[in-house]
Amino acid sequence: MKEFGLFINGEWQAAKGGKTAPTINPATEEPWATVAVADREDSRKAVAAAKKAHDSGVWRNKSPQERGEILQKVAMAIFERQNELAAAEVQDGGGTMRKAMSMDVPGTAQTFMHFGQYICGDEYKAMLQEEYDEIAPVPSKNYVVREPIGVCVGITPWNFPMIMASWKIAPALAAGNCVVLKPASVTPVTSLMVGEICTQAGVPAGVVNVISGPGGAAGEELATHPDVGKVAFTGSTEVGRRIMQLGAGTLKKVTLELGGKSPNIILKDANLDTAALGALFGTFMHQGQICESGTRVLVHESIHDQIVEKMLAGLKRIQMGDTMEMSTGMGPLVSSAQRDTVEKYVAIGKDQGAKCVAGGKRPANLPKGYYYEPTIFDEVDNKQRIAQEEIFGPVVSVIRFRDEDEAVRIANDSVYGLGGAVWSADKDHAVAVARRIETGTVWVNDYHMINIRFPFGGYKQSGVGRELGKWGLAEYHEVKHIHVGENTPPEGKFYLQLLLN
Repeated sequence: MKEFGLFINGEWQAAKGGKTAPTINPATEEPWATVAVADREDSRKAVAAAKKAHDSGVWRNKSPQERGEILQKVAMAIFERQNELAAAEVQDGGGTMRKAMSMDVPGTAQTFMHFGQYICGDEYKAMLQEEYDEIAPVPSKNYVVREPIGVCVGITPWNFPMIMASWKIAPALAAGNCVVLKPASVTPVTSLMVGEICTQAGVPAGVVNVISGPGGAAGEELATHPDVGKVAFTGSTEVGRRIMQLGAGTLKKVTLELGGKSPNIILKDANLDTAALGALFGTFMHQGQICESGTRVLVHESIHDQIVEKMLAGLKRIQMGDTMEMSTGMGPLVSSAQRDTVEKYVAIGKDQGAKCVAGGKRPANLPKGYYYEPTIFDEVDNKQRIAQEEIFGPVVSVIRFRDEDEAVRIANDSVYGLGGAVWSADKDHAVAVARRIETGTVWVNDYHMINIRFPFGGYKQSGVGRELGKWGLAEYHEVKHIHVGENTPPEGKFYLQLLLN
């Protein structure tokens, strides 16, 4: 069984209290590795290492070109270890090998590569310093500069541990910060591995620190620590509220990427075959454990029956089974607790009158592992709980609409606003509909196509701030204005007369 410590100051360390915990393979229900469990003292130690590294200037004083070249080396090192990383990601979180090899490892490497390349370019140079000549209120030259914040904390979820680690670490390093990352307790391994890879690729010791441990101790210490300048959190809306409250004590910069109940709108002129499969992909990819999943499929009444029929037919093409096999398209949920949550919501859906037309149970041929069948509810009212509350599992609600105004009203009738989609043959018209949806990302004729070059984040209770692209990178800077006035005798400074006779 593999063993992992805490990665602090460029080396593996045991937790101060000596505590370890197994990490469970969701497909086998068996432990496959053990990890050190950090407490508050370990969190403080990680912050101290990051603070010392930042104060020394060992990273922030490197030029963007130097930092960018190292980030690109990190990306290449991740590609070189792709088989090892993919196997760890599958065993830790229950995703499929197909997803790990085509999404998780490439997505992680590409995030480091993108930010590494971006900060070597002219656009970032222009972003770091803007210059303005002014004549009022006095003649002056003005510089608006962006500087690193200092110690940045990333707290990441269990659904995409490796990619989420890169979303937090790469932009923070690109901007010249030092990082302490705390992955979810049930899926810490690949985040720890990424921390080690960063150091091996040339990131100085102490600049990237990764600790595994419970949010109630290790995480809360990080969110309240006075030496932490920013907290970036991805996870549930409930925990996001708590992070914001904790950060308020020292007025930290906080960015939150939280829950969703995203609308997937199929207009009557859509390609029905593609839209139906897109609806399945939008919900059942990674067992529905994606924050921006299209778990509300809004269908024009004239095509409703056809779409449902095509969705049911498409289920036959989803193969559940051994997550290490490339033929498997859908794996287990991350834990027994998460499966219990899904089962609870399926029961609620039935009790409230929604019609379960597929799934709704554990697969009989997979008695071991936290598997649950892809589940489709039809005849759902948007006021029902399965349409309003985030389930985070393979459950989709199909909702009819009469016209576009009703579709938009239903889409926006949610406390969330993270993702969504519109399917239509008329792309310009679909964009017009997309602009009416209160959500941070809307895809037209696609789903889940997150692009690291463009911002990702939510409206309403789906979050605060943005990640990815130049917009996400900007979140890791402080903005400073430097005013340079003329070197004149006192009489040249008219404003002195406001005080002096």
